[in-house]
Parts: sequence; structure tokens; C-alpha cells
Amino acid sequence: MIYNIEKVIHKGANMFGVYFGKYLVDKGILTQEQYNFIMSDSKNTRVKMGLLAVESGYMTTGQADEVNNLQQTQDKRFGDIAVEKGYLTEEQVGKLLEKQGEEYLLFVQALIEQNILTLEQIQSELNAYKKSEHYSASDIEAIKSGDIDRIVPIFVKDESIPSMVRDYIALMARNIVRFIDRYFRMEKVEKITEYTASYVAAQELDGAHKFFTGFCGDGQGIKIVAQEYAQEEFATVDLDVLDAACEFLNCNNGLYATKLSHEDVDIDMCPPIMKEEMTTIQTEGNMFRVPVYVKGKAVDLIVCIGAECTLN
Repeated sequence: MIYNIEKVIHKGANMFGVYFGKYLVDKGILTQEQYNFIMSDSKNTRVKMGLLAVESGYMTTGQADEVNNLQQTQDKRFGDIAVEKGYLTEEQVGKLLEKQGEEYLLFVQALIEQNILTLEQIQSELNAYKKSEHYSASDIEAIKSGDIDRIVPIFVKDESIPSMVRDYIALMARNIVRFIDRYFRMEKVEKITEYTASYVAAQELDGAHKFFTGFCGDGQGIKIVAQEYAQEEFATVDLDVLDAACEFLNCNNGLYATKLSHEDVDIDMCPPIMKEEMTTIQTEGNMFRVPVYVKGKAVDLIVCIGAECTLN
């Protein structure tokens, strides 16, 4: 399946593998090395028709195995043989061909081909994953879709999160996919009262609304953001790293300010804020922490709204 550029911007490479894979690694079912190999290898493969037919409920595993074996002696496609055997209709073959580019199935296929889990075991683990994370069926389907605009709402369900903050987080997620890491992962957004970190790369927005946004943490995640956006290697976490991370933040905030201007809301971007010592962020407004993982490194996106922030 070929995606246009707008679709690629909104869609992660294999977000199902990112989220479900992390769960399998944490449970000890998958090693980190196996996970890395599967995620890398799945970029250059396609989902096999047999898996698609079984996963879609059109065929049994035994029927798919039978057709696969027949393919070894006949110069025919899987779909053609399955239709001849009466296992599939032409219409069903057409639907399966449309699904062949669905990326979440690449991860499922790799688990099976590497003899890590059977299709039945994958379904069992997926049910356990859904229960452990309190996901709904629609949440799982959103993750399977790989569409970042469908995935973000899973993690901002808290009704205390203002719509402006939800919009900001969604825009940031799209830009992380676009500029930083197509395989990035986020976790549930939480409301907090203060935040302390070793490094801070931040920017305030002023005008009709008071906004504070920043990448914070131990520095390693911030360095990934800086390197990917600046397309430059940094040996250590220093002011150059924080400056590059602030450039990405400024890019995102510029797009956000433009969006607000179209809604007749005026907001100005302030100079970057860079801290390379232990810093505590406090505000009398609302503060939210968005846990983000880029290239496997943790970084927190801190968003404050409604009042000025103090950094001590």
C-alpha cells in the first residue's frame, strides 16, 4: 500500500509493535534483541496472505498451511489456490490484498515466523495487554492503525486536561513522528503540581493564554531530540544540545501559534529557556507531564497553562 506524504506524517512506522512489543519485552516473552530485530526486519517485508486470511477469520490455520504447501508445487498465487479450493471468494481475496500493507500484522507475522508465539498465543497476550492497560477495543484498534491522531487520545482521556493542551500534545506527537522518531512511544498524561529535572529545554508562550512547554529529564532523551532535529551528533548533554532541542520546540510552537491565530487567538513566543542544572518547575496554573520515549530514551514533555511558571 502506498501512502501519500500527509498520511506518512500522521502515521507511525509500526506503532502496534512499539506498544505491544514493549509489553512483551517487559513480560520476558521477547528479548530486547529480538524486539530490535523484528522492528528492523519488518520494514522490508509484507504480510503473507495466509496470515491475513486466518487473522481475518476467512480460513483456518490448517487450510492456510495446506495452501502454502500447495504453493511449493504449483506456480500459482496463494489467493488463486485458496479460491480453487473453495476456502476464499474473489471478493475476500480483494479485501485481503487491501489489508496486506497493514503494518501491525508485520509484527504479528514476525512473532510467528521467529517461533516466539503462535497466532493463538498472540491473541491471548493481546487480551492480557488490553486488560493490564485498561484499554478498550477501540483503543487497541487505534494502536493497530498506526495513526498518531487516533493514538494520542488514548493517553489524554483525563477530563481535567484542557482542550488547548490536548491540541498541543497532538501537534507535538505529529511533529515527533515527522522529525524525531517514527517509532516514538508516549504514555498516559498526568496532572502534576511541580516537576524537577536535571535538564530543561523550554519556551514560554504569552498573550491571550499563558503557556509553558519544555522537554525535561536526565538529558539523554533531550539529546536524541536535539540530534534528530539538528541532524548532528552531540558527544555530551550541554547548552548546544539544549539549544537544538529548543529549536525543535520553537518549530512546534510556531505551528501551534499559527493554528491559534487562525482561531483569532493571539499568542507570542518568548526566548528559549535552557537549564543544565537541577531545576524545579512550579506554577499556580495547571501542569501536565507527558512521558515520551524517543529511540528508547525517556524525556518528559511538560506543559503548563493558565499562569506563569517559576524555575528554581
